[in-house]
Amino acid sequence: MDSLYLIIFFILGLFFGGLYTVIGSRLAEDDYHFFPYRCKECSHSLSFFDSIPIFSYLFLKGKCRYCHKPIDIMEILMEFFTGILFAVSYYSFGFSYELLIALGIVSLLIIITVSDLNYLIIPDEVLLFFAIYFIIFQFLSSGISGVITHILTGVFLFLLMYVIMWFGEKALKKESLGGGDVKMMFLFGLVLDPLLGTIAVFLGSVLALPMSLFLLYKNHEKVIPFGPFLLIAFTFLYFTKITPSMIISWLQFT
Repeated sequence: MDSLYLIIFFILGLFFGGLYTVIGSRLAEDDYHFFPYRCKECSHSLSFFDSIPIFSYLFLKGKCRYCHKPIDIMEILMEFFTGILFAVSYYSFGFSYELLIALGIVSLLIIITVSDLNYLIIPDEVLLFFAIYFIIFQFLSSGISGVITHILTGVFLFLLMYVIMWFGEKALKKESLGGGDVKMMFLFGLVLDPLLGTIAVFLGSVLALPMSLFLLYKNHEKVIPFGPFLLIAFTFLYFTKITPSMIISWLQFT
């Protein structure tokens, strides 16, 4: 039965991955019409059979049925990764409130990755929706006291990232972080505790450093999207179920 559920969640992830790709792209362009799906090149509306995750790409040989332009492979990769992460969410948490939070984290990761990588934008609508989403499920799982604690943690992480941004701008004499990155930290606090949220900032910075150096060397690109790296760190910390006490014990052992 578990294998069946894993397959179901994988398939659900494939379909939601396609939707999240559309949402991330269109919100960044201030387009709130998510249906029907359209070809990026010719803007032709796609039929259901042209929108089946992965399989449509294979059947159409990687090209739009109407304009015959290549379909962006990143769209297919996002669908596949969403399917994998949905299945991993079920495998890690089973049917629980933690599963719903995990699915929310995955959804946030995919949408923001699409919008930030392509447009350097983290839409406020996405942050507001998932803030409400996490608050609802924190209330259902831990009650009002748990919600208040997480809201206060969110405020702390927001202020922490704001201070980092302020010092960065003073030191570099230019914008160092986007406002979306700062606001997104509030969402981290709705799920993680202060220590893990702080570690997410550090881990996200470590993950972003190699990409920053590569782009600076290859394209002299000085601006990179930081949001996806923060979200990868966020996802990693939640899915591995690391706790503050585990971290403290590791530090004491070393």
